[in-house]
Amino acid sequence: MSVSNDTAKSAPLLKILFIGPMGAGKTTAIRCISDSDPIGTEASNSDAGQSTKSTTTVAMDYGSIELGPEEVVHLYGIPGQDRFKFMWPILAKGALGCILLIDDTREDPMADLTLYLHEFNDLVSKQAFVVGVGKTNKDGSSLEKYNQYFAERDMYAPIMEVDARDKADVLMLLEVILANTEIKGN
Repeated sequence: MSVSNDTAKSAPLLKILFIGPMGAGKTTAIRCISDSDPIGTEASNSDAGQSTKSTTTVAMDYGSIELGPEEVVHLYGIPGQDRFKFMWPILAKGALGCILLIDDTREDPMADLTLYLHEFNDLVSKQAFVVGVGKTNKDGSSLEKYNQYFAERDMYAPIMEVDARDKADVLMLLEVILANTEIKGN
């Protein structure tokens, strides 16, 4: 997919940020739905203590999906490791919303949730966001703790079980975030 300079100038920038810890599926999700070959900054993982993945994102992932002839959604994925968090505010600038991916099998997924809600508070509190919980037992019971987490904080977020490898699941997250963006008046 290519966008002409005229189209890029006339169309509003639709930028969605994928956030979450290393291994939650940000790179996979962007690759799954991008209309063009995504740009990634994968390097060998030198922090096996944080994840057993062989590679990790060190700057960002980028892809795009065309919604119409003059409407392109730009998809950015943050690096999930703390040592690359200097990239987080750079990538968040101009985002209309974010998709927070959580790996339910990590040691403390609720701590991950808390960290990313805190680090991206400006974006989460002012823009649309959705939570995609992956690697669950797929019976719906694992979502209860996330619903309870938000209820205890008097917050609301759409929370869905997702498989970042499943195009339909990732597109569902994108549809929800875009619908919420319209509702918030962006």
